[in-house]
Amino acid sequence: MTDLHRVLDIAEADRDLRVLVVRAQGDSFCTGMDLVQAADDDEAEAARGVGSYFDLLERFASSDLLVVSVVDGRAVGGGVGLAAASDVVLATTRANFSLPEVLWGLLPCAVLPFLVRRVGFQRAYSMTLGTLTVQAAKAADIGLVDELVDDPDRVLRRLLDRTSRVPVGLVAAAKQYCGTLAPSRAETRRAAVSTFAELSAGEAFRSAVTGYTRDGRYPWQKS
Repeated sequence: MTDLHRVLDIAEADRDLRVLVVRAQGDSFCTGMDLVQAADDDEAEAARGVGSYFDLLERFASSDLLVVSVVDGRAVGGGVGLAAASDVVLATTRANFSLPEVLWGLLPCAVLPFLVRRVGFQRAYSMTLGTLTVQAAKAADIGLVDELVDDPDRVLRRLLDRTSRVPVGLVAAAKQYCGTLAPSRAETRRAAVSTFAELSAGEAFRSAVTGYTRDGRYPWQKS
């Protein structure tokens, strides 16, 4: 998160830049947070972490830059949030999305406001409670993915060419105006931080992580 905040600082300070592309090397776009580290955090540390993550998603959604996520492989937990908060999501057929937090005794508190904005309440709600993996084609069908692509670079070049023709400031104006069409997220941020911090300090989450690190047992497996 620190690196992504820093990249945004650098990119937004360069007035010649118009687009920020978020992509990953390897088999996954993002595998989510470090559960073991999260279980070691106290409630205040958890609040700081989820607050920084929420602020990162808010920056994606409100930055003057066009934020494009290229998803190839798994997007788990917070990775779903990175995609949901992006302006454009390109995905290969290998992409898939999942929110497993409730299996560990948590909720995707910071992800949900941005996911609801992208796919609607019921789909975000069912992804949260159902925890089922959403494959690329279904993600495109529900609006989590804007375009399924075999060659992301080719589509990116086309998108960059089109964006370069948009008058300076229009992307920012569009994002600012569209932001007024959704409820203010200030209160949502407070709720997300307090709820996640409380759950991460709770016995259900800590016991689930302890069972995994000590016995190699996932919380949904019988002892």
